[in-house]
Amino acid sequence: MLRRLPILLILLAAALGAFFLRDHLSFAALARHREVLLAFRDAHPLAAPLAFIATYAALVALSLPGALVATLTGGFLFGLFPGTLYNISAATIGAVIVFLAARAGFGADLARRAEEKGGKPARLMQGLRENEWSFLLLMRLVPAVPFFLANLAAAATGARLDRFVISTFLGIIPGALVYTSVGAGLSEVFARGESPDLGVIFSPPVLLPLLGLAALSALPILLKTLRKRGPA
Repeated sequence: MLRRLPILLILLAAALGAFFLRDHLSFAALARHREVLLAFRDAHPLAAPLAFIATYAALVALSLPGALVATLTGGFLFGLFPGTLYNISAATIGAVIVFLAARAGFGADLARRAEEKGGKPARLMQGLRENEWSFLLLMRLVPAVPFFLANLAAAATGARLDRFVISTFLGIIPGALVYTSVGAGLSEVFARGESPDLGVIFSPPVLLPLLGLAALSALPILLKTLRKRGPA
């Protein structure tokens, strides 16, 4: 039971955060506090990035609302670079915490039970492990897969920690670049009293390259499947 406690606390924090913190971790909240954030960044050039990464990582680790706003904040405070690096690092740290908590809580048990039962669950688990890199990258590159669910799915399939870390860091780079660049332009948006276009990632110039990267990630799975079928 103790090993399930971390993931249970994360799920509880996610439920409470969705109810109590939604208005405090929104774009409107960022607009209200932008001057305070800028003043803190300017007054503490070393502590500000560390505080930002720690806060963003905690948001992800506890599955609290506001991760997208945090990404915008990274761009707003630190620019496209190093803002993108801070955002990717924080999101990866938070994802690893969720992954480890989920794996300790139920992931290892699910993987073991699937193998013991045999049949389709075992074959599915084997297929995922044979194509682990592609599987992990696809979950990060396809915008339709929620970040938290991708962390849980990786834990449930028994993914290796090193592959999870690398695929998460690399796989979220495209989306992080897009939203960090939006955040970097928030000064003009604030000046006009408008809200940023957060659906930009679904626009064809952005979405099509992402889908192309996802297709490249899926290519090894396709080639392995064709190879197994043989010349017939």
